[in-house]
Amino acid sequence: MLSACSGLKFIPEGEKLYTGSKVTINAPEKLKDESALQTELESVVRPKPNGSLLGMRPKLYFWHMGVGKTKGLGKKLADQFGEAPVLLSQVEVKATEDLISNRQHNNGYFQGKTTAEVKAKDKTAEVNYTATPGRVYTWSEVNFPSRDTLIDKAIRATQGESLLKVGEAYNLGKLTNERVRIDAVLKNQGYYYFAPDYLLFQVDSTLGHKATVDLRVKPTAPAKALQPYWLNEIKLNTDYVLADTSMVTPIRYKGYQYYPDEKVFKAKAITNAVFMYPDSLFRRRRRDQTLSRLMSLGTFKFVEIRFRPSVEGDTAVITPGAGGAAGRLGVRPRLDADILMTQYKKKSLRAEVQLATKTNGFTGPAFNVSFRNRSALRGAEQLIVNATAAFETQTRASGSAVGLTSYELGVNAQLLIPRLIAPAFLNPRLPNSDFQPRTSIGAGYKNITRTDFFRQDLFSLNYGYVFKTKITNEQEFRPIDIQYVRLADSTREFSRLLDSRKYLANAFRQQFILGSSYRYTYNQQVLEQRRQQIYFSGAVEVSGNVANALASSLNFAKSDSGRYTIAGQEFSQYAKFDLEFREYYRLSQDPSKGNRFVGRLLVGVGLPYGNSRGAGMPYLKQYGIGGPNSVRAYAARQIGPGTYRPTPGTDNLTSFYDQVGDMRIEGNVEYRQDLFPYVKGALFLDAGNIWLINDDPERPGGKFSPSTFLNQLAVGAGAGIRIDVQFFVIRFDYAVPLRAPYGTPEGEDKAGRLNLAIGYPF
Repeated sequence: MLSACSGLKFIPEGEKLYTGSKVTINAPEKLKDESALQTELESVVRPKPNGSLLGMRPKLYFWHMGVGKTKGLGKKLADQFGEAPVLLSQVEVKATEDLISNRQHNNGYFQGKTTAEVKAKDKTAEVNYTATPGRVYTWSEVNFPSRDTLIDKAIRATQGESLLKVGEAYNLGKLTNERVRIDAVLKNQGYYYFAPDYLLFQVDSTLGHKATVDLRVKPTAPAKALQPYWLNEIKLNTDYVLADTSMVTPIRYKGYQYYPDEKVFKAKAITNAVFMYPDSLFRRRRRDQTLSRLMSLGTFKFVEIRFRPSVEGDTAVITPGAGGAAGRLGVRPRLDADILMTQYKKKSLRAEVQLATKTNGFTGPAFNVSFRNRSALRGAEQLIVNATAAFETQTRASGSAVGLTSYELGVNAQLLIPRLIAPAFLNPRLPNSDFQPRTSIGAGYKNITRTDFFRQDLFSLNYGYVFKTKITNEQEFRPIDIQYVRLADSTREFSRLLDSRKYLANAFRQQFILGSSYRYTYNQQVLEQRRQQIYFSGAVEVSGNVANALASSLNFAKSDSGRYTIAGQEFSQYAKFDLEFREYYRLSQDPSKGNRFVGRLLVGVGLPYGNSRGAGMPYLKQYGIGGPNSVRAYAARQIGPGTYRPTPGTDNLTSFYDQVGDMRIEGNVEYRQDLFPYVKGALFLDAGNIWLINDDPERPGGKFSPSTFLNQLAVGAGAGIRIDVQFFVIRFDYAVPLRAPYGTPEGEDKAGRLNLAIGYPF
């Protein structure tokens, strides 16, 4: 059996199993770029040996099960899990030697040589290569074109940003990247037909271990590639299909030919997202920006821009002479552009039935309806209306359940306007951004009814901006974020419960939040080629400052508790700060590989003051901890604040509302591993807790103390399986408590937890 698992049993007679290769760099002293060179040399070694684990090669065993079979279980297992043996006879040693030598030459080691040695055993063999690079060649001169032509002048002007530096080592990759760099600069200066292949590097390496390079434009480059082009006619077609014949008569708007679809779009809505202008120099940067802006409107499936020589031909221009001399007559080449946009359906309606399981123990069906209008005001404004109806029954509770049945009805609407509605001097169009800025207006209402206990109403209204200046940066500013919560009705039994628990009464009291917030997000996950990716989010939220200033200066009425009111309602005043930092490190250079370490740190604090002094943070704005995206060994709000523990037998509803705080610290570390296609595994460690800023006699041990908070962190660890099919992820994480905030876990806190969730935790 051991022989079968090692795979050696299945090696044909007279053959040897190839077990891999080592590449050794033989240099008299450590090379400056030795690590990078080592990686590059190893990358060309072929073929890759069969995978093994502790000397076992089970894939060879599965492969053998399918040998000679065209169907059946053995064939299926072989196709799914098997791998044919890689034999020594398949290794092209001489070709690999040449590739390693070639890579040395590409890195400036022109005298580099390679030798190979085969180390054979009874049934296995490895091939080891030794690279002897010699001395590296460095640049002694880097010369740019010197002719007095438009194209040479344009190339010469880029020399200050050149990747080629005197004294640095010759590198073929840098030469290739230099051509791409120069081409990118020229494309933004009108040279539409230019290409990197039109540049030629002439290298002279006969001067000892020095080399010179002369950059030239190839004499075979076509004439049209050597002159800048200007845009002439630009056509905008917002309803393009493959069989389009453009029978609609265009209109002239701001110099564009616009094919109107006035039932869906106003011309202004489209031209605001177009950054190519008639009679302007062609710039690839503006073409890419136009594509990005139009796609980010969310109203088009596809956007394509086609260029062609102008139908009207080139135009004559007079170039002013130097020093007052007579100007020269010249020709300005021109391009026409067609911007072709294929629309989504303007309106859509979606309905779905869900089975919801909430962190407070309520489970039941939910029905959601979503309506979307992709151009509600004919300016690519997206109107999204969601309606929800849910019926829930409490299936998990400690002691006697407080709310056994719950009904929830809600509706909310959001209008996304593809521009910043702001004063013109703020330049709200953001002309240097590739991403369409948005103004968001939202409103919502939700009614929650707990049978035999209470009915609660929640109202919300917000207005804000979302914009990006780079692909990694996003900013959201909400100058208006209003929330109002009221206990519309309660039974006598529930009223007695509120009277007995001060903090529970505070959670259900009327809350009027006049907030403003700002969030900045930096996210490198969009840069998929990076092995190390950073995510940072910082947010600040304030509420009640303006209202309190007006109330104090205008002598607004006060409530019985001595707090200012607006329309008879006390308003909250606080400041809240949140930070989140994540780091993703992929073990492989290959972006498609999922093996990586991931870490996250969350820090948040809310500070009530002014009109909320002594009343605490609004309940909606407080922190909870635990659950499938937090400390997974504990249920949501099972722990905290601090070392506080609900009295045994306390109603589940009470403990759920009690276990929140004004401050949160949480950290998570996770290792993710590819297991099989679409299946990934994970090992993780979570730690964190919440605390109160001020003492609460009803929750002893809940106040934060710098000297003791580390000993009050809850810690859990576990393993998980994730079904990842790219467009959605189903996650199963099992976690075990290692430590509770009060010390060794006891009672229900000792039990492990299986977390079922959609998506990754972070």
